[in-house]
Amino acid sequence: MSNIVGTIIAAHGRHYVAQTDSAKLQCVTRGKKSDVAVGDIVNLKLTSADQAVIESIAERKTLLYRSDQYKSKLLAANVTQLFIVVATEPGFSDDLVSRSLVAAEAAGVAVHIILNKIDVTESLAKTRQRLSLYSGLGYPVHEVSARATPEATCALLAPLLAGQSTILIGQSGMGKSSLINLLVPDADIAVREISAALDTGKHTTTFTRLYVTDPGTAIIDSPGFQEFGLYHLSEGMLERAFPEFAPHLGKCKFYNCHHLNEPACAVLGALEAGQIAPYRHALYQQLVHEASQKLY
Repeated sequence: MSNIVGTIIAAHGRHYVAQTDSAKLQCVTRGKKSDVAVGDIVNLKLTSADQAVIESIAERKTLLYRSDQYKSKLLAANVTQLFIVVATEPGFSDDLVSRSLVAAEAAGVAVHIILNKIDVTESLAKTRQRLSLYSGLGYPVHEVSARATPEATCALLAPLLAGQSTILIGQSGMGKSSLINLLVPDADIAVREISAALDTGKHTTTFTRLYVTDPGTAIIDSPGFQEFGLYHLSEGMLERAFPEFAPHLGKCKFYNCHHLNEPACAVLGALEAGQIAPYRHALYQQLVHEASQKLY
């Protein structure tokens, strides 16, 4: 049977759903390979009317993933931007936000922080203050309320999404599902279709899925997670993933400076001078330590 091209729109374990011009196909990889991500463009070989084998993956423009000491987990391929969804309550994790920013920088993906539930006013001022750390680094923060002002939320976010492939990530409770349902008409119907194809039944929130809302515009929803390991990033990738380090890189006394405790380090000098926030350098330190622990 002839080869056809599709886009992976859902992944669950080693089971995938690909969207072709005319159909949704249930797909598997050859052997035990599981290095396919939602958003991948793939060459498929039909094995029946609605099933196919993934023969090859087209070269990726970007790849976002997280990793721990033992394995890595692909989040999405060919995304152009990341929306980090946070809320006034429940409280969000600064560690998760910071790590997401580093992952996006390392992958070459633009970031927007979406502050949801701004109608919950009692914690709004405190939340804005926490987010000013990120807006101060140049990351745009957009304030919305998916439930209270859905039209205004759509009006604000739709232009940001147009023509982009955007992945939304966030801890559970931040209102990411409300945003998806607002931004993707018939999202529930699409989820039911994909669930049926993946045989996941009711476990709809445990897989990543891609929705095409307009030609050239895709929105990817990922399961909520609490940890964002970055064990796969090398020290060189890490130092470049902190934009505030950029003016100081290459100015250290030693060309192979780790920016941890070396003498005459330009990054540590900037830290002492208040140009780099202590929590950011502490995160860098932690990530360098994690990268050295990698076992896989």
